Amino acid sequence: MRSKPSRPLVSIVVPTLNEAENIDPLLTRLFDSLKSCAFDPEVVVVDDGSKDNTRANVRKWETDYPVRLLERGREGGLAGAVLAGTRLAQGEVVVVMDADLSHPPETLQALVEPILTDRVDMVVGSRYVRGGSTPGWPMLRRLMSRAASWLAWPIVDIHDPMAGFFAVRRTHLLDKGLDVDGFKIGLELLVGGSESLRVSEVPIEFRDREYGESKLGTGVIVSYLKRLRALAGGSVSPRSALMFAVVGTLGMVLDVLCFMGLTVAGADLITAHLSSFLAATVFNYVFNARWSFAHCTEMQNQGWRRYARFLIVALLALMLRGAVLGSLVEVHHWPASVAIVLAVFVAAVVNYLGSAFFVFPLISGIVRPEIRWRVAAVGVVGYLFLLRLFYLGLPDLMMEEAYYWNYAKHPALGYLDHPPMVAWLIGLGTFLLGDTEAGVRIGAFVCWCLTGMFGYLMAKDLTDKSTALRALMLLAVLPFFFFTGLMMTPDAPLTASWAGALYFLQRALLHDKRGAWFGVGLCVGLGMLSKYTIALLGPATIVFVIMDRRLWHWLRQPGPYISAVVAAVVFSPVIIWNAQNDWASFAFQSVRRLEEKAEFGLPLLIGSLFLLVTPFGAIAAAKVLSKRHKYEPAEETPSDHSNKRRMRFAIAYALAPLLVFVLFSLTHDPKLNWTGPLWLAVLPFIAGDLLPIPGEVVSSSSAAGRRLWRPTIIACMLGYAVFLHYVSLGIPGVPYPERMTMVGWHNLASQIEVIEDKLESDSGLEPLIVALDHYSIASHLAFYRNAVNLKGHEPEETEAIQFTTGRHLFGGGSLMYQFWFTPELTPDTPMILVDDDRRDMDSAAVTNCFDKISRVKTIRVMVRGKHVTDFYYRIGYGYRAPVG
Repeated sequence: MRSKPSRPLVSIVVPTLNEAENIDPLLTRLFDSLKSCAFDPEVVVVDDGSKDNTRANVRKWETDYPVRLLERGREGGLAGAVLAGTRLAQGEVVVVMDADLSHPPETLQALVEPILTDRVDMVVGSRYVRGGSTPGWPMLRRLMSRAASWLAWPIVDIHDPMAGFFAVRRTHLLDKGLDVDGFKIGLELLVGGSESLRVSEVPIEFRDREYGESKLGTGVIVSYLKRLRALAGGSVSPRSALMFAVVGTLGMVLDVLCFMGLTVAGADLITAHLSSFLAATVFNYVFNARWSFAHCTEMQNQGWRRYARFLIVALLALMLRGAVLGSLVEVHHWPASVAIVLAVFVAAVVNYLGSAFFVFPLISGIVRPEIRWRVAAVGVVGYLFLLRLFYLGLPDLMMEEAYYWNYAKHPALGYLDHPPMVAWLIGLGTFLLGDTEAGVRIGAFVCWCLTGMFGYLMAKDLTDKSTALRALMLLAVLPFFFFTGLMMTPDAPLTASWAGALYFLQRALLHDKRGAWFGVGLCVGLGMLSKYTIALLGPATIVFVIMDRRLWHWLRQPGPYISAVVAAVVFSPVIIWNAQNDWASFAFQSVRRLEEKAEFGLPLLIGSLFLLVTPFGAIAAAKVLSKRHKYEPAEETPSDHSNKRRMRFAIAYALAPLLVFVLFSLTHDPKLNWTGPLWLAVLPFIAGDLLPIPGEVVSSSSAAGRRLWRPTIIACMLGYAVFLHYVSLGIPGVPYPERMTMVGWHNLASQIEVIEDKLESDSGLEPLIVALDHYSIASHLAFYRNAVNLKGHEPEETEAIQFTTGRHLFGGGSLMYQFWFTPELTPDTPMILVDDDRRDMDSAAVTNCFDKISRVKTIRVMVRGKHVTDFYYRIGYGYRAPVG
C-alpha cells in the first residue's frame, strides 16, 4: 500500500512583549482559520521578558496544540526575536505576525499558498494594495505610515515595506548575510536578502489593537529612520548626525558672516557667494572628517579619493546654492541677506546627503550594488530636478526659445518651420508666470516630468523597478534629455509624446492591452503637433509586428486603426493651417530639405549621437543593440522568449527611425537633435546593463565599461551645474566668449530701447527695429524690449513685438517674420538696423533700400559691469522694398 504523502509544515513565529490579553483570542482565531488548510501549522511564540501573564497563557496551549514558547530577554530587539523563533521552528515556510490581532489570522493561508506552490519566495500582507485597508486610523497616523513607506520606496519593490505580517521560506530568514539590527525584519529581508528573492503582496485589513499598549513611539521612529539610512548605504548614525548638524550649523554661521562681511566690503553678489561658500566647505570637511565621521575606519585609507568625493559634493552644492540665491534675488527680488539663508540651507542638505551616502558611505556586505544604484538614481534625479527648477528663470533665452516666444505672441494653428505645440505651451506658461524666462521654460520642465514618468513606467514594464530607477537616472543625466527638460524647444513636447507613445505601444504589443491603442494615438497626435519626426514610430511598429508572428492578429483588429484616426484628429489643426497656406510647412519640412545642397552628413550624424547621449552612452547603446541577448540560454523558456521580444521592441523602435536618418545623412546634413528621442526605447536595456545579472560571466571589458558610468554621470552633473552657473551668474575670473549667445540680451535691449525712444521723440514716428541676421536678434530684441517695457511699467508690449522684424525686408530669409510683418506696412517708418556683424550693415542689399541712412555705430553690451560683446546699429529713412 502506498503511504499517504506528508503535508508541508508551516511555522508561525509570534514575538510578544506583555500581550497576555491577546494570546487566547489570537491562537483561537488562528487555529480556527487553519482547520481546512493544506499544510500542518506550528506556532512559535517568542517572548522577550513580559511582565504580565503572557508566558503562562502560552503554556496553556502547549499541551493540546502545536504551540511552543521560547523565553528570552530583549537582546536583538524585535528582529532578534523573529530570528530566534525561526531557528527553533521546523517548517520550511515561516510566517511572522504580531500578537496584538492587528494582523488578521484569516489571511494566513493566502500568504502561504503562493510559496508552497513555488510561485514566490516571500508574501507580504499589505495595507496599501487594492483590497487592503486601515479602518479607524486617524488622518495623522495614515500620513505618518505613508511617509514611512515613501521613505523606503527607493530601496524596496512593494507597497507596504513597514508591514510586519509576512510569509517567507525559512532559508531566506536564516541567511547568514542578513543583519538583525532593526525592528522590521521584513524590511531587513527585502533590502538585505538575496537578489533572487521573489516577492508578492496580498491585501489585509489592519486593525489597531484592542488590548495592551502599542510599542510604537519616538524611539521606534528614530530607530526606523536610522536603520533605513543604513540599509540604503548611509553611514550616518544619531551620534554622527548630531555631530554633522553641529558642524553644519557652525559652517552655516561662518558662511553667512563671510557673505555679509564681503558684501559690506563692496564685493559683488557672486564673488561673496563663492568666497563664503569656499570658507565654509573647508571648515566643514576638516571637522567632519576628523570628528563627525571619524568612526568610518573603512574610509581612512582612501585618502585623495575621499577628498575628491568631498570636492564633487561641495561643488554640486555650490552650484545649486547659486541657483537658489540667483533665483530669489534676481528673479523674485528677495533681499540678498534673506535669500542667502535659504540658499545656505539647500546647500547644507546637499552636503549632508552627499556626505552620508557618497563621501562617507557605509561599507558593508548588506548593501548590495543594486541598492547603491537605486539610492544614487534617486539622488541624481532629485539634484538635477532642483537644478533645472531653480535655473528656469535665470539664463537668458536661447535664440530658439526667443523665436518660439514670438510664435506664442502670434497665435496660429501652424507655423512655417514647426507645428504649434511649442507656441501653445509657451503661451500657457507665460499666461501663468508672465513674459519671463521661467514662463517660457516651465513647459519644458513639465514635459521632462512627463518624459520621466512614461520612461520609468515603460522600463518597469520591460524590466523591473531597480532597472527602471536607473533608466530614470539616465533620462535625467544624459545631455539630450537634460536640456530638453530645461530649454523650451519643440523637442520638449516631442520627447514627452514619444515616451508616452512607446509606453502605450509596449502595453499594446507586449502585454496585449487593447485600450492602450487610444493612448498611442493621443501621444502620436500630440507629438505630430510638436515635430513631424514622431511619424517614424509608424514604420517602426510595422517592422516590429513583422518580426513577431504573434502580433499579426493586430492587423485584423480595430485598435491600430483607431489609434491612427485619433492621431489624425489631434493633428488636424496643422492640416487645416497648411491647407490655408499652400501646404507651406509640409513643403518646408520635406521638399525643401531634400532640395538643400547635397552633403555627406553621416559623420555629423554619428557625432550628434556622441553629443546627445555622451560618447559612452552611444557606445553602450550600440553594445546593447548589437550583442546576442544575454538572457538567451541553451534551452528556451517562456520567460526567455519574453526577454527576446522586449529586446526586439527596443531594436525596432530605435533602429528603424535611425535607419531613416542614416539614409538622409548620406546626401544631406542632418540636424544635431534629430536622433534624441529614439534612444528612449534603448534606455531600459542600457540601464539593465549597468549591473551584471546573477550567473553572468563578466568580461574585463564589460566590467570596465560599467565602471566608466560613474565618472560619466558625475562629469555630466558637474558640467551642467557649472555651465548654468556660468551663463546665469558668471564665475569670477572667467570672462564670457566674444560670441556668447546666452548673455547680455537684457543690456542690449535696454540700449536699443533708449535709441528707439530718442528717435521716436525726434521724428514723431514709432521706429521699426530690423535685425539683419536670420531670426535670433529679432526674436531676442522682441522679448527683452518687451521685458524692459514691462519692468518700466510701460504698456508697450504690442509695440515691442509688432515693431521688431527680420531681414526679409531686404530680400533675406527670416522664417516666420515674413508672415508676421510685410514691407507694405512700413513705407514711411524710420528703421533701426541691428546686427552683430558690421559687414551686413554695409551691404548694398541693405543700403539701396533707403533714401537716407546714418553711419554705423557701436553698442557695447555689458553684463554686471563687464564688457562681453559688441553689436552695431544704423538708422535708415525712406524705406523702399527691394525690386524682384
